[in-house]
Amino acid sequence: MTAGQIAEMLATLSGWRHHDGAIRKNFEFTSFEKTISFANAVAWIAQREDHHPDMAISYSRCEVAYRTHSINGISSNDFICAAKIEALF
Repeated sequence: MTAGQIAEMLATLSGWRHHDGAIRKNFEFTSFEKTISFANAVAWIAQREDHHPDMAISYSRCEVAYRTHSINGISSNDFICAAKIEALF
């Protein structure tokens, strides 16, 4: 995807940004249990879609980052998965 296409698609997702070659978002929670539950739900979506994000998990935060490794860039599949995570959150 071009930078323009990425920007256009990002405008449809609240809080997602393009940084370091991936689209990413930080999700904040009030407890470790809620953070891990969210991370497990993201993992379930990733398995179902066969498209796996990078995730960084701490006590009350989970950063999700999508890029399509096979093309070394951003694809529409990254945005599809991000939208599914937004619906989950």
